[in-house]
Amino acid sequence: MRDENIREIVIVGGGTAGWMAAAAFSILLRNPKIRIRLIESEEIGTVGVGEATIPHIRYFNKLVGLDEKEYLRRTNATFKLGIEFVNWGQIGDRYFHPFSPYGVNMEGIHFHHFWLRHSRKADAHPIDDYNLQVLASKVNKFAHPNPNVQGSPLATIEYAYQFDASLYGKYMREVAESRGVQRIEGKVVEVKQRPEDGFIDRVKLESGEEVSGDLFIDCTGFRGLLTEQTLKSGYDDWSHYLPVDRAVAQTCELAGPNTPFTRATAHESGWQWRIPLQNRLGNGHVYCSEYISDDEACAKLQSGLDGAPISEPRFLRFKTGIRKKPWNKNVVALGLAGGFLEPLESTSIHLIQTAIARLMTNFPDKHFNERDIEYYNERTLAEFEQVRDFIILHYCATQRTDSPFWNYIRNMEIPETLRQRIGIYLENGRLYRHDNELFGEHSWFAVFQGQNLHPKRYHPVIDHLSDEMLDRRMAEIRRAMHKCLEQFEDHDQYLSKQIQ
Repeated sequence: MRDENIREIVIVGGGTAGWMAAAAFSILLRNPKIRIRLIESEEIGTVGVGEATIPHIRYFNKLVGLDEKEYLRRTNATFKLGIEFVNWGQIGDRYFHPFSPYGVNMEGIHFHHFWLRHSRKADAHPIDDYNLQVLASKVNKFAHPNPNVQGSPLATIEYAYQFDASLYGKYMREVAESRGVQRIEGKVVEVKQRPEDGFIDRVKLESGEEVSGDLFIDCTGFRGLLTEQTLKSGYDDWSHYLPVDRAVAQTCELAGPNTPFTRATAHESGWQWRIPLQNRLGNGHVYCSEYISDDEACAKLQSGLDGAPISEPRFLRFKTGIRKKPWNKNVVALGLAGGFLEPLESTSIHLIQTAIARLMTNFPDKHFNERDIEYYNERTLAEFEQVRDFIILHYCATQRTDSPFWNYIRNMEIPETLRQRIGIYLENGRLYRHDNELFGEHSWFAVFQGQNLHPKRYHPVIDHLSDEMLDRRMAEIRRAMHKCLEQFEDHDQYLSKQIQ
């Protein structure tokens, strides 16, 4: 009987995506008959500027067996409790998007409805007073979650990391190779397809060596060597919604204590990231080339650095969107080869992680069932669209009128899915989470509230509470948050203990 199981997996391209896939496959595919090989060339660089993550990275690290303290040391990582946004609603505005929810839900109603009612009082406290991670971020403090105090905000602390992506990729390589993944040095110069169905049969290297496979993983970045240059999968261009198309990145010296959060500061034609690592600050200016030149963008970035530059500026070009077929025939595109959403909410590594998980759920045999492939592509598109809409919200929920870029953004057409969400929220403050999507109600609320979009009403069910009862509940929640903050330590001191 013919063996129909996948025996040869070939990952073309390294970097973060390639080595994450290799490490995960080496753990999840515990079959000695499956050979995993990764082809990469030292001559081809990787993008590797993404240095901020969201909490789901912790679950991936656990899957591949990383010790957190060792991971912190190996990647120069710091802790991250959320993102601070500056100048997005109006120039001078600041707000946090934390990883943890605000307050506590009561009587089956989301907490923000109670705060919306309470906020109408003249002496109401700001929303930040009801989020432990925002309070901690403002004073540069951090603590791990404490599962032994059930019912306390200390038990539900969510955090991620800010790290050196190139070091993380090297770390993943070590993990993968230690579990049998074979690395092949070389540059692919030809992709050969089966004549009967167009499936990829093998790739030819510059050395003349040919590497055959059953399943190919395309991690060749924006060029999409297999998925696009060979299989012509097509690309859905979303730049009319997210017109920023370039970035310039540069590292600088540390200046002052590290912050347990990433900062995104809006500029006239884009925005600037600031990501603190143990040994340096990562900085970048994401911008729209229609409104600002590369030289002007670089000058804008450098004028906002906190410390002396320690690297040369590095320019990147991109087009926001997704492959029309992230999985096409026997090729699955991961990372930048599969699609790109700008780094505003630090989702790039997460989208690699979920793609790997989705592939494992629908792992094929040599028949490559088309229904499985269609389902994978449908769910991948849905996830990208949900994240896309959340990122667009940051732009379209603005009152800025100071530049042509923001005038375009403020008036541009937006997806109907996002228009519906905004319309519902502005009427009655209601937020929904569809299909367990990445960003939940508290994330949407953080951006709506932070960028001055306020609903006309709140949930009517909570009107049964008297003002006195509501005041008492809100005061109790504030006290609990501030009491829990006493358990936090200075971020740098806490981090120092972890990496000793």
